[in-house]
Formats: sequence, C-alpha cells, structure tokens
Amino acid sequence: MNRTRLQTVVMIGLAVALAVGAARSVPAAEADDPWPDLARDVFDGRPLADGTGLTAIEMPARAEDAAIVPVTLRATLPAGDTRVPKAFTLVIDENPAPVAATFKVGPGVTMISTRVRVNSYTNVHAVAELSDGKLYMVQTYVKASGGCSAPMAKNGDGDKANIGQMRFRQFARPTGAEPANGLREAQIMIRHPNNSGLQRDPVSLLYIPLYIVRDLRIWQGDQLLLEMDGGISISEDPNIRFSYMPNGAASFRAEAIDTEGHVFKGEWPAEPAM
Repeated sequence: MNRTRLQTVVMIGLAVALAVGAARSVPAAEADDPWPDLARDVFDGRPLADGTGLTAIEMPARAEDAAIVPVTLRATLPAGDTRVPKAFTLVIDENPAPVAATFKVGPGVTMISTRVRVNSYTNVHAVAELSDGKLYMVQTYVKASGGCSAPMAKNGDGDKANIGQMRFRQFARPTGAEPANGLREAQIMIRHPNNSGLQRDPVSLLYIPLYIVRDLRIWQGDQLLLEMDGGISISEDPNIRFSYMPNGAASFRAEAIDTEGHVFKGEWPAEPAM
C-alpha cells in the first residue's frame, strides 16, 4: 500500500475513534467482521491466498500490556521452494487505523519482529508478498484492550532531547539455524514517542497530536535491507529485529523520518560474519 493510501487510512481511523470517544473492547466474533473490506481496500482488490506453510504470525493469545504486544512475522517456505519474500503487511483488524506497517524486504529478511498497540479484542492478519507476485495471508487472534490510547511510558517533555536516537545491535546466527544458510539477525531501536493521536495529556486532558515514525530504511552497505511504512499501531520507541544475509559490507546505516518531517540517521560498523 502506498504512503498516501496509508496516511488516508490512518486519518480516517483516527477520526472514527475520536468521534466515538473510546475504542471498543468487544470480541471480534461478536461484531461484524471488518476483514473483507480491509483486505479489498488495503490490497486494492488483489486476491489473497491461504499462506499456511508459507508464512506465519506469532503473537500472544492474551497480551500482558496492550501498548507493547510482541509480534513476529516469518516466511516459512518449504525446502526447495525458490520463492523469496518481497514484503510483509501487518493488519490489526479492530485498531482505529488497522494497517500497523508494511515492510518491504531485501535478501535474507525472512523474519521481522516488533511491538505493537492492540486496541481491542481482534483478529490480526499478516500478508506476505512473495517473488511470484502473489499475496499469502495468515491470521491469529489477540485479546487486548486500550493499547492505542494508553499513556506514554517514558517519552514526556523531559525526554524530547533524545528523540531520534538510534541503537543498532547485531546477533550471531539464530539458534537452530543451519550453518549453510548463513543468516544472522540484527535489531534497531529508535527513541520516539510514536504518539497515536488517541492519547490524552494527563494535565489538560486534550488529545496529544499524532506524531509517529512514518518511514524507516536500513541498508547493509548500498543494499537496502528493510523499508518500513509505519502507522499508529507501532509502539513507543520503535524496536525492530530482523534476519538478513551478510553481504560483506563494512557498515549498516539507517534513516528514519517522522510525521513532523524530522530526519534521523545512524551508521554502525558491520561485525564479521559468524
């Protein structure tokens, strides 16, 4: 989904949520299923095939904290399948702006893990676009409530000077990975309030304006590894872990842009492949 369409979905979702005054906490099974309309609008009417065995989504069935719910998207292609993932889209059906993020991915990015806000009991869909040009969908169900309007944990006025700070960490080969596949994992953390537009100032009780990281790009040398087109559902202090294939580059670099037009950059030396 292009950025203009994503921003439109965000603003429509916020307007609806503000009009009703509070998000619903009704189980999705008891309400009309929004997925058919979402699927049509988000993916421009393209068919969605069953992704079982090709892609997967991992989330807790009941969230401990609705403002920071862990989620992992994976490509699970069987041995011998030559297709590769090109993009992952995460849709939290009952959130005010359902599209949490779209991740365009480069070589070796078969896993993405982050933290999201979940506003009410909901189905969550992961849609993978593979190199065959087709879309494959899987879903899970999460019990959580109030994540999009939950107060900020730590990014108050006293922390504004640190907004945009980045940390980058590289990991050894994932546990259980076959030595031949060569994949490693890395993690980027960005200090940013990622205000959803549904949170209230505790003093004035006025809504805090929307203020999120809308675009993130990560390169390994000159190779674009990951591009995130983000929405309001990505939690405060965005934290993204991903797999990648080392290409011998000397460094990684990242660039993030938020909804106020601030640009944040970072660069880190690449550790030797292990």
